[in-house]
Amino acid sequence: MNVTPRLTARPRRLTARPAGPVRLPAPARVARTAGAAALVGALLTGALAAPAGALVLPALTPGSHAATGTVAGTGAAPSGTATSTVDGAATADSAAAPASDEPPAARTTWAVEPATAEGPDGRVSYRVTVDPGGQAVEHVTVTNFSDHPATFDVYASDGVVTADGQFDLLSAGTAPSDGGSWITLGEGETAGPSQRVEIAAESSATIPFTVAVPADATPGDHPAGVVAALARAEGDGSSVTFDTRVGARLHLRVAGDLAPALALTDVRATYEPSWNPFAPGSVRVEYSVANEGNVRLGADTQAAVAGLFGWNAREVVAPAQREVLPGQDAGGAVVIDGVWPLGKVSGDLTTTPLVVGDDVVEVTLTPTAATYGAWALPWVQLGSLLVLVGVVLAAVRARRRREARTQARIDAAVAARAAQRA
Repeated sequence: MNVTPRLTARPRRLTARPAGPVRLPAPARVARTAGAAALVGALLTGALAAPAGALVLPALTPGSHAATGTVAGTGAAPSGTATSTVDGAATADSAAAPASDEPPAARTTWAVEPATAEGPDGRVSYRVTVDPGGQAVEHVTVTNFSDHPATFDVYASDGVVTADGQFDLLSAGTAPSDGGSWITLGEGETAGPSQRVEIAAESSATIPFTVAVPADATPGDHPAGVVAALARAEGDGSSVTFDTRVGARLHLRVAGDLAPALALTDVRATYEPSWNPFAPGSVRVEYSVANEGNVRLGADTQAAVAGLFGWNAREVVAPAQREVLPGQDAGGAVVIDGVWPLGKVSGDLTTTPLVVGDDVVEVTLTPTAATYGAWALPWVQLGSLLVLVGVVLAAVRARRRREARTQARIDAAVAARAAQRA
């Protein structure tokens, strides 16, 4: 039988290989790189134009330093209010950030300085001592450094100390009830608690004010100040406002007997263990220094700590309070390191009053003290010990199981050999 071979054509397999990267022409690559760089720069600097209908908030400029007074920049927005205060300055710089399709807003810069009727006199702040029922006349100069006219609201308010220890005044919406309420600005029929003044470009205006102390005013310090805020346009009902104010501080003292007194309140101590069971922990003592006298004071505080039977006794100096006004308080805290958890830890907190700045207090300043205590229990060490005991017990139990299984195999082998011999 003859077999003739037949040739069958097999279809060829086509393999699609991925093409290499497509290279753009040189000009196109340069344009793409420049566009990406511009986009990144815009994102980092916020230079992208806001879409239609977007809300653009004004930028908050806290103010630059000038010769005298107290600077307070306040930005009010629906989400809240931010305030900054700088002692020893009285220049503000305000400019709202316009939308992308509007021309840039005019920048307004102004200053507030203590003055006489002739103009600024170089004082850093006002220092006035008045008898109960008496009066004192002072002047304040508001200078407009801008190249356009500006209108300012000038008013007085009570002084406060912020949480970070800076002097400030009550917000514009809060009526003063102490030294600030005794101040009247202006003269004659136009005198009142506030004055609205329009000042030409690169010009100044000097405003007199009178401090009238009530006859029943208590002796001592009644801190206050006079501020100038950029006035809002009449009928401006926008929901977002931007208010920057600057002012000069008034150290107002009513003549009479001074009674400086500090007290330690809300003293709390907690033990903070270390994550390392072989290292000591720390005790954190929190407290408030309350001024129960009638004169402003600073405060130096020390914390003494001792363990059981007086072991490991030492003292730690807490951060000082620069200024505590009468009727107000300032919070503080001190951390005492190197405390081993050996039971009850106790100690004393001592605060020494200090005279602030150029104040004159011709009365003996008496320190005040308070005690604190906290339980320093070795929870971390006990936990570590329990873990160690658990590991040891698990190891012993595993060893006993291995020994039991080995003994069972030996017993089985012995029984099998005995069965074979039988």
